[in-house]
Amino acid sequence: MAAASRVAPWSPGGTSWSKWQVAVAVGAPLAVAGVSYWYYRRSGKIRARGVSGSPSHLNPTSKTPSVDGPEPNSLESVEGMIANEKDPLKKAQLYKNEGNKFFKAGKYDDAISMYTKAIESCPDTESSDVFYQNRAAAYEQLRNYPKVIEDCSVALAQNPKYTKALHRRSKALEQTGDLAQCLEDVTAVCILEGFQNQSSIVQADRVLKALGRQHAKEALQNRKPQMPSKYFIRTFLSSFSEDPIQKLIKSEYPPERIQTEDLSSKKGFEKAKHAFAVGDYDQIVAACTEEIDSVEADGGSAMAALLLRGTFYLWLGEMKSSLADLEAVIENEMAEKKLRANALIKRASLHVQMDDPNRSFEDFDKAAVLDPENSDVYHHRGQMNLLLEKAEEAKKDFARAVELNPTFPVAYVQKCYIDYRFNSEANSSAAFRTAKKSFEEAIQKFPDCTECYMLYAQVLTDKGEFEEADKCYEKAMKLDSANATLMVHRGLLQLQWRNDIEKALKLIEEAIRTDSKCEFAYETLGTIEVQRGNLKRAIELFDKAIPLSKTEFEMSHLYALRDAAVAQEKVATKFGIIVGA
Repeated sequence: MAAASRVAPWSPGGTSWSKWQVAVAVGAPLAVAGVSYWYYRRSGKIRARGVSGSPSHLNPTSKTPSVDGPEPNSLESVEGMIANEKDPLKKAQLYKNEGNKFFKAGKYDDAISMYTKAIESCPDTESSDVFYQNRAAAYEQLRNYPKVIEDCSVALAQNPKYTKALHRRSKALEQTGDLAQCLEDVTAVCILEGFQNQSSIVQADRVLKALGRQHAKEALQNRKPQMPSKYFIRTFLSSFSEDPIQKLIKSEYPPERIQTEDLSSKKGFEKAKHAFAVGDYDQIVAACTEEIDSVEADGGSAMAALLLRGTFYLWLGEMKSSLADLEAVIENEMAEKKLRANALIKRASLHVQMDDPNRSFEDFDKAAVLDPENSDVYHHRGQMNLLLEKAEEAKKDFARAVELNPTFPVAYVQKCYIDYRFNSEANSSAAFRTAKKSFEEAIQKFPDCTECYMLYAQVLTDKGEFEEADKCYEKAMKLDSANATLMVHRGLLQLQWRNDIEKALKLIEEAIRTDSKCEFAYETLGTIEVQRGNLKRAIELFDKAIPLSKTEFEMSHLYALRDAAVAQEKVATKFGIIVGA
């Protein structure tokens, strides 16, 4: 899919939300102890418990806290002053107070000794959660994270909604690498604090990203290659106007030949070309391998077969195999220029997926030198610049792509989109009128291009012209009734425009029926189910989306959404939150 044609999932007011906010915090109705609203707020003030002083005490990397009041007495003198106190609870409080003095003075070992005395003095009939939490704070300053976790856990066993202990334990768990339990703790903190503490939200987002990457790496090691949907393949191929393999197959296999020839009689690259023409993609890797193994390494058909197989390996997520095939074409100076340039563009795409944009641009530059009149080079580099928010570079690349091939509709309409999006006066009515005129001209010039309607609909949505946007999606769907992505976008529009969740769900579920491999549909529907409070259903949907993701980056994003939903579901169960009430 073109870079500009996929928008962020719907959110209130039409603005973008972070992964954390969309997955955990947005609009899901929850009821706690019979209170029917989303953000759980405890009645009255949340207890301000624990060590007094500045917030820097909570940061294990902060400098020694400033001292308020007199220096603490020595341990020996403290013991003497408190030893004669007969009331056990008062004695425990006195030890805690002295521990606070040592803590503020940066004498954490002495503070630990006092908090330990407080714990030992506290009668069994009274809660000692504050004493354990304070001792955990001192251990935190000493970076003794296992002890922090241990003491916070005892405090939480006595008081499960003790937010300071939850937050402190979450930070220690993050330090020790237990990200799953850390996420559960910080999710609980966010809910109990009503999502009012920015530091908790920032931590949650950070942990979600790290945990998502961790799960994605683990999943990729055991992942079975899976052919993407035919729509994905068709969309990818449509983003090239000068792909030499596509041109070759179209010239050799017109519709009348496809209808009369038998695939079973063919071998090697001939079989691969015929299979490609009829959409029998599962045959292609094996057929290309047969060709490669049967001819000279630098033969023309072998180079074409390597490029085609490398492309399919890219779609299958077999990055190393794809890289090897593409490099074999790129490094063969005897191979045709168009083959090598196409391989460079696809290797640039592969580098993007491997999170190496610098090498991606190097390949685009090499392709531009090798084949300077190839519009695909500038079109795909423009998408890369668009992805990285490099406005001027993107505009130049799309302009050059259209100049070289003015009849290529995808590049043409993306140039319209870029010109509008990065117009310095994009918010003005004059700029919008200019954008509307350019899109209407594009539609008149390319009336059968669904991308024209899709991108125009996004511009109209940005300006709040929802009815016109919906008409664009409707026209696009008439042109391409099997386009699941269009259905998802139109479903999202129903939410933003009319808050019509029933129509949105109907469209997105229709997208899944149309294309069971549409990862975007599963992800979007899962996000909506999180917002509705249907967490188990959301997790099921994310589980379906994850195997369909093409890259580690996409997979880590989906795992982050799933992990957020799992954590929220656990917290809801633990604290008796009724989801979907």
